Parts: sequence; structure tokens; C-alpha cells
Amino acid sequence: MPIVDALVNCPVFDSFRVQQVSGIFDLPPQKQMSESFHVDIPSTGEPWQIGVVVGPSGSGKSTVAKQAFGDDLYATQHWPGDKAIIDVFSHRHSIQTITGTLTSVGLSSPPAWLKPYHVLSNGEKFRCDLARALLDGGDTIVFDEFTSVVDRTVAKIGSAAIAKTLRRGPCDKRFVAVTCHYDVVPWLEPDWVVDMASQTLARGRLRRPEIAMHIRRINRHHWQAFKRHHYLASDLNPSSQCFGGFIDNTLAAFCAILFFPHPHTPCWREHRLVCLPDFQGIGIGCKMSEFIASVFRATGKRFRSISSHPALIRHRHRSPLWKMIRKPSFARQSALKGLRKSSSASRLTASFEYIGPARHDDARRLQVI
Repeated sequence: MPIVDALVNCPVFDSFRVQQVSGIFDLPPQKQMSESFHVDIPSTGEPWQIGVVVGPSGSGKSTVAKQAFGDDLYATQHWPGDKAIIDVFSHRHSIQTITGTLTSVGLSSPPAWLKPYHVLSNGEKFRCDLARALLDGGDTIVFDEFTSVVDRTVAKIGSAAIAKTLRRGPCDKRFVAVTCHYDVVPWLEPDWVVDMASQTLARGRLRRPEIAMHIRRINRHHWQAFKRHHYLASDLNPSSQCFGGFIDNTLAAFCAILFFPHPHTPCWREHRLVCLPDFQGIGIGCKMSEFIASVFRATGKRFRSISSHPALIRHRHRSPLWKMIRKPSFARQSALKGLRKSSSASRLTASFEYIGPARHDDARRLQVI
């Protein structure tokens, strides 16, 4: 295990005001000031994937990280103001890789992918920087000032998203967060933590806090806050039943359901499913969809969903709770007449049926009709 010894020197310039302050606070006269740091940091040759260097401002986090990891310290890249964010990534990456990485770190709204960086929210910019670091950074990515410019909800959810990407995704890189915020540490689930306040190293993977989401019936006017984040048309069928997913009393996700009166196979269908950007990246939308599907299956009718979002299709294809009843394809010619006003006519979509357990008690509680 390498030991990092860092010594920081800075000159003290003589002036009348410097002498005044030195006299008032009884500071000894000196030509330079120095501070040393002595910490243990795991090397890149050891088996770990996520690390954290945390501590108050001025505690030497960046100094120690730079000495320990050198060129791996990731510098925020320039984002042109006249390009969509998907056009800024290196041309060696396919569009599938770019959108997949953006989705994995919590920026899964296709409308946001087409915008330039400067018009995005701070949370969306943060996730763009994470995605670019993962794709264009080296094998070890040291991200300084991690979550410093975003609110604490975005910080925690974004930390969980990056941890999920590194642990479960195809990414084989290492990530070190350098931050002054202790609240994100358990959400990152790091293999080690260096606390610069005490200059100590702690090993052992932390466990992410649980996220409690409460689902209840809501009025359709709540759709106004979600519609611009949906990848389809922003209209909402007037006969749809609407449900909201609340995290800490904040409306985070929206799901709308329609009854489809087919003469042979009447069923419920998922009409809209959207998660607000601040809560994307940790599977909240998928969990809500599965809960709603289990509730509606308790009515004795099938529950089906059509989707064109690659991440949702991949999730449901792997999940034992869903059965793919139509592989990704364009609409059949016989169906085009009914879809002529819908964007479904020109998109690759896949159809799924929920085959998981039914929730009869929750169906009564949510007043499903």
C-alpha cells in the first residue's frame, strides 16, 4: 500500500497589512507557509473499483489525489455551445454506446440528449460530465469536486447511478471521487475511504441506504411536470389512470395506464412512464412500472406495455417479471392505419406482458377500477 507524503508550500509576501495581521494575531514572521499530509491510499495494483477521498475544504484532498494518481485526475472537458451533447463525444464511440452510458449515469431522457450542454440543469450537466469521463477518461478516473455544484438529492442519486454503472455494467474502469460532501459516501458504496479530516484510511464496502418510494393515485394535471421529459408525444389520454411515485414526499415518477378493450384479449396497457431527471439512473421507473403492473394484474386482466427506450427494453428482456411478446420491430402494415397519427409508426418498439405476481391488497388500496 503506497503512503502519500505531500508538502504544500506558499510564499508569504511582506506588506504593511501582512505585518498588521501578524501582529494582531501573534503570528510568527516567516517567508513561507507550509502544510504536510501523510495518508495511506490503495494502489491501482490492488483489487478495488471505487474509492473516495473526502474531507472539509482546505484539508488537502486535491493535493493528495493528484500526488497519488497523477495524470488520472480528470479535468472537466469543454462542451461547445453549438452542438448537441451526443455530438461532443468522441467519434470512436457508437451512438448506442453514448446513449447507453448517458442512461447508465442517470441522463435517460432522449430530448435532453439533443440539447447543448449549456442549457441543461446542473444535475444534467453533472451526469454529462460523468458519462464523458467514463467514455473518454483513462482506466482510473479521479473526479475532483465530485457533486460540488448539484443539490443533495441529485448528488445522492447520481452517486448511486455511477456506482451501479461501475459494479453491474460493462464498464471495467476504476473511479475515485474527491469530495467535501460526506453524505454521498454510502451512496457510492466505495471499497475504501480516505478521510482527510483525520488522514485515515478505512476499507470495506459500504452499503447504500434504501430508497423508499410511495405510490398513489394522482390527478392528471401532474403530467405537466413530466411531459417534456418523455420521448414520445406530450399528450395524455383523457381516460388514463395516473399514478405518482413519491420519494421523501417529492413527486419523482409518473405512470399512466389505459384499458384496451380488445374483443378477444382485453388488457391494461402502460400509456406513459416518466422519471424526473433528478431521480434517473437507479431503476425507479422500472420498479414503479412493475409495481403498477402487479396491481393491475390483480384485476384479472393482462397487463402489457410497448416501449422503444433501449434501456427499458433491455431491462424487461432480462427480467423474469416480463415476457417479450413482440421483438423490437416497426409496426405491421395492418396496424399503420391506426398508428398514422402516432410516432409508433416510425419507431422500433417491443411489446411485453407482465407475468409476475399480482398484488390484490395494493389494488384495493390504490382504488384500481
